[in-house]
Amino acid sequence: MTKGGMESVEVFTAEGKGRGLKAQKEFLPGDVIFAEPAYAAVVFDSLTHVICHTCFKRQERLHRCGQCKFAYYCDRTCQRAAWLNHKNECSAIKRHGKAPTENIRLAARILWKVEREGSGLSEGCLVAIDELQNHVDSFGEEEKKELRADVESFLEFWPPHCQQFGMQFISHIFGVISCNGFTLSDQRGLQAVGVGIFPNLCQANHDCWPNCTVVFNNGNHEAVRSMFHTQMRIELRALTKISPGDELTVSYVDFLSLSEERRKQLKKQYYFDCTCEHCKKQLKDDLMLAVKAGESKPSADTVKEVIQLSKDTLEKINKARMEGHYHEVVKLCRDCLKKQEPVLGDTNIYLLRILSIASEVLSYLQMFEEAADYAKRMVDGYLKIYHPNNAQLGMAVMRAGVTHWHAGLIEAGHGLICKAYAILLITHGPSHPITKDLEVMRVQTEMELRMFQQNEFMYYKMREAALKNQKIQVMPEPSNENAPSLFHKKE
Repeated sequence: MTKGGMESVEVFTAEGKGRGLKAQKEFLPGDVIFAEPAYAAVVFDSLTHVICHTCFKRQERLHRCGQCKFAYYCDRTCQRAAWLNHKNECSAIKRHGKAPTENIRLAARILWKVEREGSGLSEGCLVAIDELQNHVDSFGEEEKKELRADVESFLEFWPPHCQQFGMQFISHIFGVISCNGFTLSDQRGLQAVGVGIFPNLCQANHDCWPNCTVVFNNGNHEAVRSMFHTQMRIELRALTKISPGDELTVSYVDFLSLSEERRKQLKKQYYFDCTCEHCKKQLKDDLMLAVKAGESKPSADTVKEVIQLSKDTLEKINKARMEGHYHEVVKLCRDCLKKQEPVLGDTNIYLLRILSIASEVLSYLQMFEEAADYAKRMVDGYLKIYHPNNAQLGMAVMRAGVTHWHAGLIEAGHGLICKAYAILLITHGPSHPITKDLEVMRVQTEMELRMFQQNEFMYYKMREAALKNQKIQVMPEPSNENAPSLFHKKE
């Protein structure tokens, strides 16, 4: 079954997993299998005034809707593009007196679209909105209570003159949002800024070691009258060679957790038992729990003690980061690493988590040499664990490359930036803003590396002079969030 630009995939019944997506032709790493605009999407409540409600880009100055005073847009182009979806919302917000929560707004946008187009197949969709999984029957007591509260709030917001829907269908839509809401990120792909429903993407089943990845593309509204104009969409991209007939899979969770932890998370959030090869065979778990090898192998009790210390330290670090006490974070990391290093192996996830935080926070504090050392060790561990074309690996390698470059370690910095560029070309594509930024860095570091190779002394003199005249670019403030996960779950 194919429809409107979706000729390269088909929906099929995957054994033990319900519906799934299958390739209809061969794909190579980096190929876009399909791009899909959102069926409906909204900006998170906390960011409504700093993110464009059409393209989800973060902008310095946004134009506010003069009617409801709630929605914000980059410019007239984005405002015009939004009107079909915002028109009913605009008058409902004015009538209601205030904007409801993101969940209510998203459900309302979906139901206004159903009112306009019906609940059958929309153009370019492989599955109708009323056929999407809602898992309401699997909800626990707390989730059922939240669902009832959402339905009540929705009915207060929903205008009396609009088409009225039955309680069962409204509950179905909230269930769909809960299980299938996709996280939308800003143009750099570093912060989650909204949530959307993409019916075709919803059909892709999970695998902890997938053959596809999903990237959010904010589109190009500046080029509205040119051939390069593109709308906001998600892209499903191939990570490996895919043959016709292969199932297309994505990972709903970050791979950097033990198989048991991933399975627990998947069961809790998505209501299924993961049976992928990596979970069944617990592949890579040995690396993630590695202890120091050698003659004086640490005892089981010592390992247990250090892992407990690591967990306690991570909790203290989170608290210190939330309060912006970055020097305290550095102290906690250094103390923890001293205890971890004689006991845990180089790929142990508890060691890698501390190395990651230490390198990020030290870079922000401009203590680049120490940060670079930790970043290098983190990347060496990640390369043994992650899929070689994993987006989170690419971002970590990029961060390590920038840290080495700032530390004046130009050879290692350039090498890491090139490696990150090769990964992100596959996961994000050449036109994504983050890949374009990396390309600029790659060219710059290549030029500096040539200068360094020709005359090391002159390179350092010029670097010193440049740093005196222009303060080195500060790394962004460390985020307390992980990289945006694939599907959005209400906490």
